Formats: sequence, C-alpha cells, structure tokens
Amino acid sequence: MVGAFVGAFGLLMLSAFTSVLAGGPLTTKRALVNAAYEAVTGECLNWEKPDLSDAQKVDCAAAHKFEVTGTADITAAYPKEAPFPNAEAWEKVAQDNCAQASTTYMAGKLDPKGKYGVSTLNPDETRWKSGYRQLRCGVQVTAPSGAALPSYGSAKTQDQSNVYDPGVCVALGENNTVGDPIECAKPHAFEIVGVVQHPEGPFVTPEAQDPIMSEKCAAIAAEYTGGADLKARNLLVTWDTRAEESWAVGSRKANCKIGAPPQGNNLVAWEGTVRNPNGAPLTTANPPQTTSVKAQDEPTGAPLHSESGQPPSSESGKPSDSGKPDKPSSNAPPSSTENR
Repeated sequence: MVGAFVGAFGLLMLSAFTSVLAGGPLTTKRALVNAAYEAVTGECLNWEKPDLSDAQKVDCAAAHKFEVTGTADITAAYPKEAPFPNAEAWEKVAQDNCAQASTTYMAGKLDPKGKYGVSTLNPDETRWKSGYRQLRCGVQVTAPSGAALPSYGSAKTQDQSNVYDPGVCVALGENNTVGDPIECAKPHAFEIVGVVQHPEGPFVTPEAQDPIMSEKCAAIAAEYTGGADLKARNLLVTWDTRAEESWAVGSRKANCKIGAPPQGNNLVAWEGTVRNPNGAPLTTANPPQTTSVKAQDEPTGAPLHSESGQPPSSESGKPSDSGKPDKPSSNAPPSSTENR
C-alpha cells in the first residue's frame, strides 16, 4: 500500500501556508496562524481568509481544510544556516517526511485515487530564518485548482471514494480538463446526479462495473430529472468506475453524471441544470460544493485527486477507470440511457 501511495505522491500539493506566508516581517496578522503551527496529530484546522490569517483548530466533525497526520523535525537535514527551500525542495521534504506518516495515520488504507490528498504545513521564511524546522503533515480534500475544500469528520473514519454530492456541477477547465465545483447556471462539464454504492466483495473490473453503472445511473438520472428527455437537450448519462487500488482500501462509491456529447476528443460545456424542480430534496453527505472556489495563491503542485480527465470517446466503448468524479466516462451510453 505504501508503494502505491508513494508512487502517486508525485501529484501531491504543498500546502498554501508556505507560499502565502513566506517572506516579509512577521506581522501581528500573520502571528494569528500560530494555532496551525501548534497543531498535533489528529487535530483539524480550518480557515476562511485567503491569507489563512484566521486559521484555527476545530473539531474534526465540523468543516475543516486540514487534518494533521504527524509532525516532523528536519533540523538534521536543514541546519539553521540552510537556505529557505524552493518549491521543488519542499516537495522532496514532504515526500521524505510525510508520505509514510500519512499512510500510517490512515492505518495503511490511504486511497491513492481517493478524495484525500497529502499536504504539508511548512514554516514560512521568517520562522525558517529563526531556525524553526517543524512540519505538520496532513491530509485534505482539494479542488482541481488546488484550493482546499471543506471536509467533515476525521479522514480515518470517512469513505475515501472520490465522489461529489448530487446537484454539484463541475467546471470545464483549460486544456480540456475538468475543473472545480461551480454554479450550475454557469458553463460546466458535468452535473452530478447521484452516487452508486458497490457491495463489499472481490474487486470488480471496470469492464464489469460498466453494465452495473449503466443500469443504475439510467434509473438515478431518470429520477433526478423527472424523466426528462436528455437526448432532446443534447445531453447524455455517463459515470465513473473504481480502480483496483481504490477498491482495495474500501472505496466502493462512484458518481453518475450528465454531460454534453464530446466533439471529437473535446469536452463540451453546457449551462443550467437538469434536476427536476419538483423533485424530492437531495440527500447529501455534506453541504455540497455548489459554488466556485478561489484557487490558492501560488499553488506548488497538483492535488492528489485532480488528475485531468479525458473526454468520452465514441470509439473506445469503455468508461474511465480513473475513479474520479471529475473524469468523464469514455463510453457513449446506449440510446435507452440517453433518452432517459
């Protein structure tokens, strides 16, 4: 499990604490971040302001953006006279000191394709010059832009399946990628219509998951839309599948979603929602991420779960095995599904 995780760690995102707080004198405003620097393993942190000046310890049951999985002191490798690391050096520090800590904290069950990514809370440049060499290792849920999204409950006890709640729309990003949660009234790539829970048991290959998802997503979409004619709106139903490494740590949930047919290999944005306005209230695991999020200042890497999606392909006939809610199926559903 550790090997699989470390292999995926090249996609880790260094925490915004470094880039936002680095450099300049330590002002009173920045000193308020001390609560984060004092956090210990198992504690959770939350903030609202872009500069993180209001970072505070909170109950992990409440909304939070960082869960501490361990601490590390790197004094031996970086004595007091050592220069402040650049982004590349920080990434190596994080890999060397936080990959194993986070995997251990999660009892060896950290989904490398799941919703939690590994981050670090690094000292800013002022503290670094004073000789401060402690890191806070942690896990957090991040949007494709790198912005931290609220998480609820300790990651140790949460389902790690990389899914969004029904009613969430995700943007069409640059270079044919899928972006952050966004208001459905704005152009977006997909609208999430529901979640399928696969049963416990041996791994089911993506090819075997396809017919299950096709049938269940068709029914979910019909209920979500009130039986709307999606084909008439030039929309279709698609879905995600779970990869074997995700299945191995217990991730069994996958999203059903609605999007526009691609143009060749390119995703197509559409506006509005297909939800039945007279339908029953949505059942969500958490307050859904339905609004756009602000990217972190100078993110130093991609979050673990922001791997760019490839658009559906009418030629491949197979849906994506990425396990990402922001990655489209590469399968054009049968006409019965398109018409639901």
